[in-house]
Amino acid sequence: MSLKYISSAVVAALLIASPSLAQECGTVGTGGSAAAGGTSASSLGTAGACGTDGGTTASIGSGGSAAAAEGKAQSRTKVSGNPNQLKAQSKAQAVDQGTFSKSKTKTRVKDGELRSRKVASFSVRWEAAPKHRLSPSGATTRRTLP
Repeated sequence: MSLKYISSAVVAALLIASPSLAQECGTVGTGGSAAAGGTSASSLGTAGACGTDGGTTASIGSGGSAAAAEGKAQSRTKVSGNPNQLKAQSKAQAVDQGTFSKSKTKTRVKDGELRSRKVASFSVRWEAAPKHRLSPSGATTRRTLP
């Protein structure tokens, strides 16, 4: 049995202004994982920001990994940004002989609002009839800087 393992991780930072003495800072993060049979998938997103009199400094990070005992595994992470916002999304999935695991996370920093959301994490195993094991999706952490 060979183990296939894929992981991806990307971190980006955006500096809009130099920090001053008065700061309001915050962080958020969300992750999810799923496993069944010979498959597993995990994803994680995190962000932080500090608002000052002179502007905002923010950072964002995201990553995912997947593994399959004998099947296929893949993960990918996208990070984009401009002076107004940072966004990251990680997806991971694995397939092994009728067993499927998937996880997806989205994270964003925009206008002083930090948001990280687990879009989905689930595993499905097919035998004579499909049997589903789902974890709740849509878990969101949110924080707004004053």
